[in-house]
Amino acid sequence: MAQFSVHDAKTNLSRLIADALAGADVVIARGSVPVVRLVPVKPQGRRVFGALKGKIALDETFNEPLPEDEVGGWNLA
Repeated sequence: MAQFSVHDAKTNLSRLIADALAGADVVIARGSVPVVRLVPVKPQGRRVFGALKGKIALDETFNEPLPEDEVGGWNLA
């Protein structure tokens, strides 16, 4: 585990990011107390138009108004 002071982290941020992306355990400390760990963010992936086609079905009642007992549960103030 590589530990760096806040000053060192600010000075070498690009290198520390590259190290974290390469799998290194990068810890930033205030004084001798570790306070944060630098880790890569997982990619979210791409949204694909039509990915749920054939998996969701809407019937003919989809556009009809909700029954009164269900409407009462919505706070429409």
